[in-house]
Amino acid sequence: MHEVSVDLSERSYSVKVAEGILAQAGLFLQQAQLQGKAAIVSDSTVAPLHAATLEKSLQAAGYVCTLHTVPSGEASKSLSHAETLCRSLAAAGHDRKSFIIALGGGVVGDLAGFVASIFYRGIPFVQIPTTIVSVVDSSVGGKTGVNIAEGKNLVGCFHQPRLVLVDPLVLHTLPDREYREGFAEAIKHAAIRDADMLQDLAALDPLSRHVPAALIARNIAIKARIVEADEHETLGIRALLNFGHTIGHGIEASRPYGEIFHGEAISLGIRAALELSEKIAGLPATESRTILDLLKKFDLPLTLPDEITTDLVLEKLSRDKKFSSGAIRFVLLRLAGDAYVDATVTTADLRAAIDHLRIPVTNA
Repeated sequence: MHEVSVDLSERSYSVKVAEGILAQAGLFLQQAQLQGKAAIVSDSTVAPLHAATLEKSLQAAGYVCTLHTVPSGEASKSLSHAETLCRSLAAAGHDRKSFIIALGGGVVGDLAGFVASIFYRGIPFVQIPTTIVSVVDSSVGGKTGVNIAEGKNLVGCFHQPRLVLVDPLVLHTLPDREYREGFAEAIKHAAIRDADMLQDLAALDPLSRHVPAALIARNIAIKARIVEADEHETLGIRALLNFGHTIGHGIEASRPYGEIFHGEAISLGIRAALELSEKIAGLPATESRTILDLLKKFDLPLTLPDEITTDLVLEKLSRDKKFSSGAIRFVLLRLAGDAYVDATVTTADLRAAIDHLRIPVTNA
């Protein structure tokens, strides 16, 4: 068992990482003193694979639970699905004494967490992430929300989970594309705070589903420490987690939601951020190349399709939450492991970085 504590005063919680922990979830919910009726929120892909194991564990621990399934995919992260889910919970007899368990990837976690924050003006929830993206990133930190046509995650709030349970064995059921895309977030964590982790990630076999629990916990700890220092992203510290996300979110929002996976868009955003880091922050080209090679190792995209225009990406990213009063806050690297928020990046710089993505990456 690897455990990472997220110390947020009365909102503190634990992230537990261990193979087989899904089948023991009920026990850990009891230890976290969660009471009342449990609502499992999952999607049409994950529920058939893992919901029965979770339900059996909850029932063995004495919990009454109901299962609520949404269609898999980014389109479910919407206000309409949030309303449908709230109505489903009410119809199933849930109230302010209930709690929600998010069983799924980032979409399920964000949606279920958002619903938990508004149902009966807020009820507890638990994260049980099932993808690399959600395991190392979105399940920790309390950001919940849904998308609207104008941009990603523009409607939401901070609502910290009471507990996060990570079972590396569930990663074995992921399709190849969904498995690989998640490593963009793991690579991001290494790039901003732990350069040595780049070597550990490079040692993984992309064709295998085995990700050491210790490496997962190490990734989570990076995010936990940053969240502790700046829970509501008011000090500029938590913004470091947005490395690759400003342009990445613009790219993701330029196509119908779900057409480009989140990690795939972030991979492109990281390449753009590396280009700007070399030009503005003096990042050595050798370190930039190390990160690019790692993205390539996991077969993540590094070249922007021509049909996604630079103007469209700029339009989409201009609505992103990472803009403050119209000013650009862009995360750059001085060195691998040494990130900072830069205030000098201009729109012209962004345009040049997006255009740079149209140039294929050549072999070193």
